[in-house]
Amino acid sequence: MKSKDTRNEARELETNPIQLRAEDTSAHQTPRHEDICHRAHEIYLERGGLPGNELDDWLQAERELERAAPNGAGILDQGRG
Repeated sequence: MKSKDTRNEARELETNPIQLRAEDTSAHQTPRHEDICHRAHEIYLERGGLPGNELDDWLQAERELERAAPNGAGILDQGRG
């Protein structure tokens, strides 16, 4: 019985690849989806709440949050010019 307990403990200590990705993302200080969504909505309201510029609002929110994040400069804008 003792050996089964040891195996279970070892499995619990194994690293989950999904956790590594989540930690890697936070290490780069990229804005979270939730934060981008909130800022994009603020931008929408600042424009008077007129529809039709959702993508522009989202991209502006990404840029603003990326600039504000420590150690995050250039991560999201790579390849966008």
